[in-house]
Amino acid sequence: MSAGPLTPAEILGLLPQQPPFRFVDEILEVDEQRIAGRYRFREDEWFYAGHFPGRPVTPGVILLESMCQVGVVALGIYLFALERPLDEVARWTTLFVDAESEFMRSVLPGETVTIRGERMFWRRNKLRARVEMFAADGTLVAQTTASGLGVRNA
Repeated sequence: MSAGPLTPAEILGLLPQQPPFRFVDEILEVDEQRIAGRYRFREDEWFYAGHFPGRPVTPGVILLESMCQVGVVALGIYLFALERPLDEVARWTTLFVDAESEFMRSVLPGETVTIRGERMFWRRNKLRARVEMFAADGTLVAQTTASGLGVRNA
């Protein structure tokens, strides 16, 4: 029997990324087609010290990681749980495997972003999603089409 629909809190609890490499504060909504999450890039994040001293900017690779943690990993967990028991869901990890991305503006320390993902493809533990990141004022920050693959931990 499947775990059934997970709550946003349950999805966060199953997310394999942990601080200081978790870039998701909350899941706002999720269903079989879409997911939305939020993250605040705190001023004391470890990567700002060197990127760039005196004028920090969030690295694009970190923005992409945040987008994939919501739009691929968290959505993948939700979809996986619709098909499998919860104890089995916890033994799998969704690994990000590829992306085609475009960045429109920088994200500075202290900014909060909203990430929205939409499922394009889900079959045999592989998810492809269109993911967008928005600034607090609704401005599009970045977009990507990314894929993830579910792999067994143990």
